[in-house]
Amino acid sequence: MIKRDDDRPRLFVLDTNVLMHDPTAIFRFHEHDIYLPMAVLEELDKGKKGMSETARNVRQVSRFLDGLMSGADQEKIAAGLPLAPVTENSGSRMIAADGRIFFQTAPLDLDLPESLPGGNLDNHILGTAQALQKIHRDHTVIIVSEDINLRIKAAVLGISAEDYSNDQVLDDVSLLYTGQEELPEGFWTCYDKAVESWQEAGRTFYKINGPNIADWYPSQCLYFETDESFEAIVREKRSPTEAIIELAEDFHSPRHNV
Repeated sequence: MIKRDDDRPRLFVLDTNVLMHDPTAIFRFHEHDIYLPMAVLEELDKGKKGMSETARNVRQVSRFLDGLMSGADQEKIAAGLPLAPVTENSGSRMIAADGRIFFQTAPLDLDLPESLPGGNLDNHILGTAQALQKIHRDHTVIIVSEDINLRIKAAVLGISAEDYSNDQVLDDVSLLYTGQEELPEGFWTCYDKAVESWQEAGRTFYKINGPNIADWYPSQCLYFETDESFEAIVREKRSPTEAIIELAEDFHSPRHNV
């Protein structure tokens, strides 16, 4: 997100398109709080059906919200539910979150210009942000949306708004995922008793259990710097400590190269 000089706590009002794009977005605002208007929940409900990626993302958002609400009564929901760290789909990378998520539990006094009808979702989000800023004067209220027109209207009305930039291109390419990992010497010695191997349709597989494979990802390539005879591909990550790898086909030989 955009860095600001304002040291006040931030309250991020999320647009529907942010959650449809990234269902883990509610966990990506670190120590800051987020707010979901009722109109956004209504839009999510409309978009949950189907087999598209967007529909799957919406259903995942619903599962996250259902988990956060589990066991919470009306009083706790109104006070804001604490956000806890969550693992991404790979099951190995933790997303740190320790803010709170607030839901619209009561009508807000929307004071929009007559040129912006309240029935429009974008305008409802604008009005919600305005109302929240009056209620939470000790916070900086910021709309987060991928809709550039909504952000333009927010700027016209003097409302802080930002694009959701969690997946923007990194400035430092050294931080990008390389797709491969060099295994340390003595790897097999450490995992000797925690490895199962088998062959299937002429392909060799290994199931490895251990604490040092948490950073592996499906389709990642594994190799030894000093042993070119071993190259493998991570085929499945069952948990942070269990993975299935397949011995890669050897194309180094001149008789077998591409």
